[in-house]
Formats: sequence, C-alpha cells, structure tokens
Amino acid sequence: MTHQQPSSPADHVPDDPTVDDAAPTVASDESFVADKERGFFSRLYSGTGAFDIIGKRRNWYAVSALILLICILSMIFRGFTLGIDFEGGTQISLPNKAPMTTSSVDEVVTEALDIAPQQVQTAGSGPSSTIQIRMEHLDQQQTARVSEGLAEAFAPAITVNDVSSSDVSSTWGNEITRKMVIALVVFLVVVFIYITIRFDREMSIAAMASLFFDLVVTAGVYSLVGFEVTPAMVIGLLTILGFSVYDTVVVFDKVEENTRGVFATRRRTYAEQTNLAVNQTFMRSINTTIISVLPIIALMVIAVWLLGVGTLKDLALVQLVGVVVGTYSSIYLASPLLVTLKERRKDVAEHTRKVLARRERSAA
Repeated sequence: MTHQQPSSPADHVPDDPTVDDAAPTVASDESFVADKERGFFSRLYSGTGAFDIIGKRRNWYAVSALILLICILSMIFRGFTLGIDFEGGTQISLPNKAPMTTSSVDEVVTEALDIAPQQVQTAGSGPSSTIQIRMEHLDQQQTARVSEGLAEAFAPAITVNDVSSSDVSSTWGNEITRKMVIALVVFLVVVFIYITIRFDREMSIAAMASLFFDLVVTAGVYSLVGFEVTPAMVIGLLTILGFSVYDTVVVFDKVEENTRGVFATRRRTYAEQTNLAVNQTFMRSINTTIISVLPIIALMVIAVWLLGVGTLKDLALVQLVGVVVGTYSSIYLASPLLVTLKERRKDVAEHTRKVLARRERSAA
C-alpha cells in the first residue's frame, strides 16, 4: 500500500482570487502578471493584477511628493482668495448688460470713490448674468455714490434700483472661520476613530495619510488657481473628504480579503496580493468617480452657467477637484504606503523572503 505525503501549507493556495473553486488548487507563480499580454482595457476589466502599482510605488511616492510640495508652496507664498463671508466687506451686484464690461465697471467704481475694487467678476450667463463688485466695507454714502455712478455711466441699460449691495462684517467672517475649523477638526477626529476601529495599525496610518494628502492638495489647487474660498467650498470639502475615506475603505476591504491567508502559501507576497486587490477595485473606483463627476458637471453647466447661481459654482468646483484627488490617493498613495508599512513587520518581511527564495529555486 502506498502512502501519500501530506500537503504542506506552501502547496495550498487558500482564498486565492485567481483560482476557480471548481478547479484544482494549483496556481502558477506568474499568474498575477499573466494578463500583461492583453490589451489595456482587457487588463483593466479583468482585474487580475496586470497593472504593477505596488511594484512601482517609489515612482508614485515621487509624484505624490511633488504634487504635495507644489500645493504647500502655493499656500505659503500665494495664499488663498478668501470670500467676502470670511474677510467681510461690501458686495455690490448689478445686471450684466451691454455695453458693460468688468474693466469699465472697475473704472466707474474707482472714479466714484477713489478706491479700486478688490474684485470685479461676472456670474452666470445669458439674461441672468450679473457683475459682482467686492470692496472693503463701505458706508451708506459711499454705497449710494457707487450706485449713482454706475447708473449714470451705463444709462439707460440700468437704473439706481438695479444696483444692490450687501454688507458682511469682519466679526461675521471670523465666526465663519472658527466654525469651519471646528467642523473640520470634528470630521477628522470621527474619521480617525472609525478607521482605527475598522482597520489595523498600518491600514489606519495609510488611510489617514491619504486623507491628509487629499485635504492639502484640494486646498492647494484652490490656492494655485485662485478659486474663491467660501462657506459653500468648505461644505464641499467635507463632502469630498468623506468620498476619499469611502474609496480607501473599499480598496482596503479587498486588500484584507486577499491577504487573509497570505502566510499559508508561498506563491505570492503581501505586496503582490495587495497589488491584485488594487487591480480588482480599479474599475469600481473609476466607475464611482465617473458617476460622482457627471452630476457635478451637470450642476456646473445648469446651475452655474445657465442659471447663474454663484454659490453652487463654489460647491461644484471643490467637489470636482476633490473626487479626482481622492480617487488618485486611494490607489496610488494609500495602498502603496500600506505595503511599505507592512513590509517593516518581521512576519511580512520573512514571508516575502521565503516566496522569493522559492521562486529562485523553481527557476533554477
């Protein structure tokens, strides 16, 4: 009678997503790169690990560091264009009718007060288009002089009654700023508690680093481009940070699933299983991003361009920037950073060494 040798853990592949349950549990050591011969879209949809994100993580670290550096330098040297709700002042609004231009309105206001406006811009389009003038705080007499000067310069297109104004005190601006900071801190604390409970130490660090990256880069883009920082922008910022956390959780859930039995086999390393998880969630991240971006674009086209609702523009801009940045960080920063942190552990490093040694023996 012959006796079969018991199979060792190294010969068994538990929980391997590329192995069919109905097929023998034998996998090629190269299975995680087998689809590299296929076309781009075929590899994207198959999700079998053909895109080597984790293996090239140093390149993505360099790209992320460069983006982060540019944004930080912009915030330091360029600063932000704060809206009237934060700085206080007077905002004057009038219909945008021919022959008005932002430069001609600027000249009329400067001539009426001997003070140049802080900002003159258009909002909306078509019949609902308006010209918004932002200035330091004006008293009633100064506001009246501006209204009369504009009505006289552009008569009969507009009258004094067409010119409206609103004042925001600096105290109100400081209160808005304080509430914004409190809301951001509370949000970050809640997210930190959730991530700490939900994931292990390395995943928690990687997720928070990704969230910090999204926060800094989104703010940096606003600084670089000169978008106005408004309360609507702050609301949008909190929204997209929530999207970033969601996308990272989706990727890390798949990483947990793929690496649950990684030490029981020597066919793949922790890094390779993580790379497989990233590939398997690629299409989900892309689809989620597209689905999120389409309503934002619709909001910008309909509400901003057609209806001229300026506050919705601020909300749409930050969401558009944040969704793209959040998707990038979940794939190209959070997951690679997770592997780097994991490989500092002795058990993961030892397992990786054994897997590579086994491949060298097989090749020999």
